[in-house]
Amino acid sequence: MSDALKVALLGAGTVGSQVARVFLEQSEEFSSRVGRPLELVGIAVKNINKPRPGIDRALLTDDALGLVSRGDIDIVVEVIGGVDPAKDLILAAVTHGASVVTANKALLSEFGPEIYKAAEHHGVDIYYEAAVAGAIPIIRPLRESLVGDEITAVTGIVNGTTNFILEQMTNLGSSYEEVLKEAQELGYAEPDPTADVEGFDAAAKAAILASLAFHTKVRLSDVSREGITAITAADIAAAAEVNGVIKLLARCDVADDGSISVGVHPTIISRKHPLAGIHGAYNAIFVESRYAGRLMFMGPGAGGTPTASAVLGDVVQAARNRVRGTFAPGLLAYLDRKITPAADAKARYFLSLQVVDQPGVLAGIAATFAKHGVSLQSVRQNESEANHAGLNLVTHVAKAGDISATITDLEQLDFVKPGIKTLRVEGA
Repeated sequence: MSDALKVALLGAGTVGSQVARVFLEQSEEFSSRVGRPLELVGIAVKNINKPRPGIDRALLTDDALGLVSRGDIDIVVEVIGGVDPAKDLILAAVTHGASVVTANKALLSEFGPEIYKAAEHHGVDIYYEAAVAGAIPIIRPLRESLVGDEITAVTGIVNGTTNFILEQMTNLGSSYEEVLKEAQELGYAEPDPTADVEGFDAAAKAAILASLAFHTKVRLSDVSREGITAITAADIAAAAEVNGVIKLLARCDVADDGSISVGVHPTIISRKHPLAGIHGAYNAIFVESRYAGRLMFMGPGAGGTPTASAVLGDVVQAARNRVRGTFAPGLLAYLDRKITPAADAKARYFLSLQVVDQPGVLAGIAATFAKHGVSLQSVRQNESEANHAGLNLVTHVAKAGDISATITDLEQLDFVKPGIKTLRVEGA
């Protein structure tokens, strides 16, 4: 097989083992799609003595750097995750002339520009379809299919763990802690769920999506982030009162001044919005563009086999480019847009507060909102304990800084109890 394209795999965990299995089972099919044979020549793992059914032990090595630095590798597939040592291994692979397929959103969201630049310098590919939404094809549409359009916003449910937790809270009326425990028992949440429930995973994906959609460099540190750990059953019930459900949304859009606003926040979505119907651990991404209009991509966002599907699709495409002597366009970050300051980011907001039930309260609250230029869309009063009432308010579009200033002033009013709850609102 002297003319075979040589593939090296870094990692044989949940995703890597499935990549290896499908690759070995379908090698002849992949070769037919590429036009040349593909050969898996090595798999780098931490423990070469660990049993790995279906994988020839002769392929295993614990010398990942040696594998990617051989000089005869055509494609390196990285599915070990994290920044260290993945960054050094990918850069070494690129330096030695190999194209790279990765599912590493944490690495790309922080060091993507450096990696893309190195790949361009050495004339090789960086493919990363699996880095954002598992099996859902979103990277290639943004990078290639919609390159002739003008994308105005990208909104997505890009973390299956949080979507499962919030949906179970909605359906069962359970607390966050109860549903998190269930998610961990079912394998939807890690023993340490911080990356998911605090929004770090979704924020990394949002940075990648914004970079592609708006042709600029967006890093993880540019993304405002809020997790779901503070969401309560009362919040779920309040969302239902305004005909909505709570989802952890990644939202990327262009502000009026041309800057980019990128954030991840628990958000009340109208039940009429397409994203409101995304259930369980599924992901979905809603793209709005000037000419194509509204597009939605949905499917399983995690799991070994679905993610392996996206990884192997990238392998085939990188191999085709290798055969043709070409490589795909890189980041195309030619606009260098500014990032919208968090205080200037605009959204609609839902506020829930407890007030003393007495004359003049509504007028005082309305005056406080007006003081900061925040317009109210609706006000709903609910019965509460004796001499107190609950107020649920929905604003028109307002700046985050103005909402924050409004809350600060509201909390100084004698008739407003501490503990004002705020959520963003999306849709009708």
